[in-house]
Amino acid sequence: MNPNTRRLHDLGQSLWLDSLSREILANGTLSRYIAEFSVTGLTSNPTIFEKAIGHSAFYDKAITELVRQGASGEDLFLALALQDLQQAADLFRPVYDATGGVDGWVSLEVSPLLADDTAKTVEAVAKLHRAGARPNLFIKIPGTPAGIPAIEESIFAGVPINVTLLFSREQYLAAAEAYLRGIERRIAAGLDPKVRSVASVFVSRWDVAVKDQVGPALRNRLGIAVAQQTYKAYRDLPTSARWQKLAKAGAQPQRLLWGSTGTKDPAAADTLYLDALAAPDTINTVPEATLKAFADHGQVGAPMPIDGGPAEETLAEFRRAGVDGDALAQQLQREGVDSFSKSWHALLSKLAEKSVSLAA
Repeated sequence: MNPNTRRLHDLGQSLWLDSLSREILANGTLSRYIAEFSVTGLTSNPTIFEKAIGHSAFYDKAITELVRQGASGEDLFLALALQDLQQAADLFRPVYDATGGVDGWVSLEVSPLLADDTAKTVEAVAKLHRAGARPNLFIKIPGTPAGIPAIEESIFAGVPINVTLLFSREQYLAAAEAYLRGIERRIAAGLDPKVRSVASVFVSRWDVAVKDQVGPALRNRLGIAVAQQTYKAYRDLPTSARWQKLAKAGAQPQRLLWGSTGTKDPAAADTLYLDALAAPDTINTVPEATLKAFADHGQVGAPMPIDGGPAEETLAEFRRAGVDGDALAQQLQREGVDSFSKSWHALLSKLAEKSVSLAA
């Protein structure tokens, strides 16, 4: 087992792969990452599947068979995605069982085209949960204004949820509040409060957004500062009387996940966000290239301070440099939805083309 990734594991941070394709399932790469790199889960999104399905021949046989059965459009994509995710979920099932459901999860994104529609999101989430038929499958809901009530309703319905596209402490707290309300409603209704959830805070996109606005001294520091600020809020939550009451009833904490942790700046260390975001009781989901780089030369130093460390001082520096954090968080969330929607459309277009060409 790789010593660098093992150190993260021993520190209390789960390492998940931010990638999935039929190729890494078929050739044993994912199994190797589990055995050698302490990988204990994975995430997917429309962009990941657009690259995997739209730009390889690994899915052609399955596409042909599903089209013959009458599948098309979103139904065709979701059938393909679920085949991959069910296989991956089975690979992680031993981890899920050994940790009592804390770890060993895979994630499937609800259609990003529903990001502004609460009712349709709730309906789609329930459908995907039933179709997934795996206890360790998260359904991803974006933490948009319309997504927040959908998170509450889905948790109340007993669906494990990965809240995605969170960019700030405030957005994280809104997602945590939705989770708490859903659990409180389950307890009031006499239902089992053990519904798992993670809240995914995206990091590197902050630094990409401000790279041309700030000087060299501030570059690649904003995402980490936001993460530190959010981590403090995350660690403060279990000390509240509200959470203590839920915990006594058997509720499980919503775990904090770091997303978008591949380094975008070629001048920065390729393991920047893994090195900086080492924190107990969290998850870091990383692209394959970042995982390999960290296994080769990553550094696990002191864990992230639970009081946020220098976060507030750093964020004040950015405010003095003219960066409006609240406005930028909203902008980044909307851009994230738009990016996934673009990938969703591109994926469905490519599937339509493949369906015709393979049938011919």
